[in-house]
Amino acid sequence: MTLTAESTLLGEYTYELHPVERGYANRTLYINLNDNSIREKPVTQQMKDLFTGGRGFALKLLWDAVAPETTWDDPRNELVIANGPICGITAYPGSGKATVVTLSPLTHNVIDSNVGGYFAPFLKFSGFDALEIQGKADEDVIIFIDGDTGRVTIERDSLEEVDSHQIGNVLTDRFGGDEKGKRGISVLSAGQAAEHSRIALINSTWYDVRRKEVRLKQAGRGGPGRVFRDKKIKAIVVRFTDMGGDKNGAADMALVRKAGARINKEIASLDDKQNQMRKVGTANIVEVMDHFDLLPTHNFRYGSHPDTHKIDSKVWKEAFTQGLPDGCWLGCTMSCSHGVDHFPLKTGPYAGECVLVDGPEYENAAGLGANIGNFDAQKVLELNFYCDTYGVDSISYANCVAFAMECYEEGILNTEITGGLELNFGNGAAALELLHQMARGEGFGVIVGQGVRYMKEMFVREYGADPKFIQDIGMEIKGMEISEYLTKESLAQQGGFGLATKGPQHDEAWLIFMDQVHNLLPTFEIKAEALHYFPMWRTWFSLHGLCKLPWNDISPENNKQTKEPAKVEEHVENYTWIHEGVTGKPTKVEDLLHQSERVYNFQKVFALRMGRVGRVHDYPPYRAMGPVTTVEYESRQERYDEQLKRLVGVDPAGLATAEKMKHLRAYRESQYEKLMDAVYLRRGWDANSIPTVEKLHDLGMDLPELVEVVEQARQKI
Repeated sequence: MTLTAESTLLGEYTYELHPVERGYANRTLYINLNDNSIREKPVTQQMKDLFTGGRGFALKLLWDAVAPETTWDDPRNELVIANGPICGITAYPGSGKATVVTLSPLTHNVIDSNVGGYFAPFLKFSGFDALEIQGKADEDVIIFIDGDTGRVTIERDSLEEVDSHQIGNVLTDRFGGDEKGKRGISVLSAGQAAEHSRIALINSTWYDVRRKEVRLKQAGRGGPGRVFRDKKIKAIVVRFTDMGGDKNGAADMALVRKAGARINKEIASLDDKQNQMRKVGTANIVEVMDHFDLLPTHNFRYGSHPDTHKIDSKVWKEAFTQGLPDGCWLGCTMSCSHGVDHFPLKTGPYAGECVLVDGPEYENAAGLGANIGNFDAQKVLELNFYCDTYGVDSISYANCVAFAMECYEEGILNTEITGGLELNFGNGAAALELLHQMARGEGFGVIVGQGVRYMKEMFVREYGADPKFIQDIGMEIKGMEISEYLTKESLAQQGGFGLATKGPQHDEAWLIFMDQVHNLLPTFEIKAEALHYFPMWRTWFSLHGLCKLPWNDISPENNKQTKEPAKVEEHVENYTWIHEGVTGKPTKVEDLLHQSERVYNFQKVFALRMGRVGRVHDYPPYRAMGPVTTVEYESRQERYDEQLKRLVGVDPAGLATAEKMKHLRAYRESQYEKLMDAVYLRRGWDANSIPTVEKLHDLGMDLPELVEVVEQARQKI
């Protein structure tokens, strides 16, 4: 029995249960909240051939549902959640990822965001390769997909809980029942800030059998949580309790296990000597970023800070509960999903309670710490917890707060505008108050929660800010806030952010060490090749439901002796094995890259269709390229003066700082222009960032509707 006394059944659908075949459930689940209709759609062979799965399926379903004029809050907009053919295997680490695709309230274009937890595998094993939700409910609803019985329901439910840590626990209890049942429940939800903020996320749960508590992972980028709540979805629950080691219907399970045995042995023997993912997770690199001047500090002004030791990996290693298998899907031996147990909250509606904080991961420690000038670990953790449970993307939140703080210190904002908040860098208490305001839907926090691009336009219009300065320091591209890496000295990473289709997220290309630290990308052509190859692999993971961390956050003992260590070719070979093992198709590396290139170009054409035409959209703010202010230049004067002499051919002696900055800026912007040209050429796009018809033909993606979009885009330039 799922309904409570407060629930009303609005829609119901029963379907036939059948096993997954070679990675595919072979159908998608369509729900329309306008009329509470539910039906299934077949997954055609063309979908598999052209779009593979995961992100590809989600993009295709959304493409078919919307028109160029569709906005993020239009009932026609969809929220699509997809898994992928390899998703759900337990023999290889990191195979529990879902991809969420929608039209974004932040970027006003198509976005994708990946998320861990158990939802994606449970959705597949319940019978569906994707969940497609269209329309808007009149009142809050809970969608329940019961993979145990083959039943889907839409219920009106007056659930009192408003934030994700509570919603997850309450619904896991309700739909799971006993301890065994709870293990088979996963819940999607967005907290109360998603009612008001464009930077809202969706949380995905799994039940931690050792902590006896629900854990959270996030689909954070681009504001999918705002769409979730705009559709009046309170939660989506999936139940699947009949787990086993081969629910994927693999064609050759021995080949999958062969790849799994190889990498699991490496993790067991090498992780503690390499990145300590099982003890610290991604937060292991905080001090590394600081050492190489890559840790964003004070709205990306600087790359390091004397107080970084207060929030570095040693701090988090001590805070995390050790000795638990912290994987966010079954069988993940990397176990990087760490948490701080029994953390005492000091502010907000849960002040005085002790809670489980999932994290911080690197992005949270860097953004909620150094980028807003907060080196108080207690406040980093409190911000981390509230961002998660309120449903706020911590990357966007950190950049929004950092931008507002710099505007405050520059005199663009004052306490009259901020409602009395003194938004100086380092004021963690003010940052927390902004977050609580976002959740309550009141005060200056609501403005900050609309994103950096919104604030840029507002501050120019309302407060007389210099539009050029505001553009230079607003760390967003295409409307999405930049991930927490300082890119001033890495042209390749500037391109990795600027040229990313959805917006500047590090899950597309993370080249900063290859480029800046190891100098492995010396020419434009080599950089362009890297900006083709690495985004293809990141795309491939999202097509199949895989996490990227097992690819290169652990490496074989002899990896440094290989021809191209950054590619971790042994692990690439693993991916050919698991793909062939699951699908039964003989697989080469080129086959996998081809899968990605088809979908990558499709997503690019999708963005063109929705209005993002021309290279103008691919530029980062200048702060991502170089120093905007005098204090930035002078903080690294020796470095910049040397570059003027060696690279620009300008003798800085006797020049005022402003004159030096002008010369340096002209040089760096010209370098970025050359990089854009090289990348477009490598990708098979024209000089206006539009894929050519010839490229689409080569990929087998010259479908009439795509060719039409490309031709129309060219006419607009």
